[in-house]
Amino acid sequence: MRIAVFGANGPTGRHLTDQALAAGHEVVAVTRRPGSLPTRPGLAAAVADATDPAAVNAAIGGTDAVLSALGARFSKETITTYSASATAITGALARHGIKRLLVVSSSIADPNWRPTGAHFFNHVLDPLVNRRLGRTLHEDMRRMEAVIRQTDLDWTLVRPSGLFEHPVVTDYHTAETSADGVFTARADLAASMLRELEERRYVRAAMGVITTAVKPNIAKLIWNEGVKKK
Repeated sequence: MRIAVFGANGPTGRHLTDQALAAGHEVVAVTRRPGSLPTRPGLAAAVADATDPAAVNAAIGGTDAVLSALGARFSKETITTYSASATAITGALARHGIKRLLVVSSSIADPNWRPTGAHFFNHVLDPLVNRRLGRTLHEDMRRMEAVIRQTDLDWTLVRPSGLFEHPVVTDYHTAETSADGVFTARADLAASMLRELEERRYVRAAMGVITTAVKPNIAKLIWNEGVKKK
């Protein structure tokens, strides 16, 4: 299968690209920085700003499916990356007659998501980090989801929990709407997307994905995902 990957240079996109190539797919890495991509068999680069409809339209031509692992940093200002890219990508898919779309969102997009037994997370980290510091980011994720839901594409909204790095894929868990857990390894997130691309269990639905076999160091996670990124 020939897959377009948006956000291929990002932390999740790199896992997604590596795993897709290892599985025998052809990958079109859609990026604004093609020079940072290594040359590999089966990998092509397309230069595009994901919010530019004309550039996106040109980038995805000849592909069978689009997977988006685009991300943005927390900001006090209004964020539009997710919703603007969703508008550009869904419009391009419709023009090309490509039906399959998988997009990374977040468990936060489910208003009822509260991991079982995670008292500190539910009452301290989630209100402070996700719903205050990340408020504008998650608002735009919800706008993105709304844009995608209004299409007649075969979409899947992929909702991980707190993302962290782990070198290998684990025995992750998926569930419709959201999954009951606090953390998701990026390797597992990528693997779940590629499996869903083949199995089509969550077409026109949200798919939660969590990692249960390993857990991140909380202090290291906050440093890498919050402080260090800034």
